[in-house]
Amino acid sequence: MATVAETHTNQGGYSRLSINQIGIWMFFLSETFLFGALISTRFYLQGFETPEHVDQVLGLGITIILLASSFTAYRTEAAIAHGDHKGFQINLLITILLGALFIGGVGYEWYEAYLHFPPSTGYGTVFFTITGIHATHVLSGVIMLTLVYFLGRKPDRWGPEGSWGVEATVKYWHFVDVAWFFIYPTLYLLG
Repeated sequence: MATVAETHTNQGGYSRLSINQIGIWMFFLSETFLFGALISTRFYLQGFETPEHVDQVLGLGITIILLASSFTAYRTEAAIAHGDHKGFQINLLITILLGALFIGGVGYEWYEAYLHFPPSTGYGTVFFTITGIHATHVLSGVIMLTLVYFLGRKPDRWGPEGSWGVEATVKYWHFVDVAWFFIYPTLYLLG
């Protein structure tokens, strides 16, 4: 059972859970540098200019979708922490669907963006690189959330006493959401 593995103490006196938690925060730190470099590249290459054809409404729409998915991801983690297996499943499934909808919105956005600022332009290069790397992270998150959903169909897989798999995946999802809240104004609102 996951609880035994999560609380097992190694010879150094650190629990497996605390090592996992440190590891995920180190991963987030490295990802922060990646997104920071991408965002600073936008300003280096394009300054504060944004093409007039950037679809503000679509950008806001997919941002709202991602914000909503962060709320349902939080509810997923809270449900499993309180032993609410049905709430866990429902909120997790909604989070997965919202993530897929976000990816679909980005795909539509790429089609529209390609018509006005293709990747061969300075802004197009920045736009497609940043949104592409972020969309890859969202896709990874959707895959991980789906895996958690299928593993969590077994009611005793996770519960209040041990749910690191759920917690780590939801933390990753929140990180991807936070990254978007720096990307969104960088690509859509400046200029």
